Amino acid sequence: KISARCRATISMTLMLRIAAELNNLPAIRRFVQETATALAAPARAIDDLVLAVDESTTNIIEHGYCGQPGDIEIEVGRAGETVVVHLRDQAPPFDPTRLPDPDLTLSLEDRPVGRMGVFLTRQLVDAVTYRLTSQGGNELTLTKKTATPQPTSQEIPHEHDH
Repeated sequence: KISARCRATISMTLMLRIAAELNNLPAIRRFVQETATALAAPARAIDDLVLAVDESTTNIIEHGYCGQPGDIEIEVGRAGETVVVHLRDQAPPFDPTRLPDPDLTLSLEDRPVGRMGVFLTRQLVDAVTYRLTSQGGNELTLTKKTATPQPTSQEIPHEHDH
């Protein structure tokens, strides 16, 4: 008998397209949590991603679509030690990465309203990037490093008789 080992690559990216409505936020949070869990992300990274996606999709719904109908596409995948979430919409172009951080030295009374969700998102993930899609929509990418490497391969023993 000769024993050989074959390596199989595991790769998974899941996508959800959903109406841009506040009542869909629980379904969006559940999708991100369940997908990140299936991708073997640690609980702390999942919690941070769920909150960051919740903040970002709330902004898309409230400030991007402004109550008008539209969709949000949420794609969750894994690249090595990083979980990557792409949020795509067809709202008017807006790059939240260009917003300055709020001045946290000001009192709440003196601080302008807004921008805390974008700031919180930046604190929760390792990178936030924006691009205008070829269709003229928005794509916000949130990346979160995990302490554990992705189970990219598994060894499958095969025994051959000769």
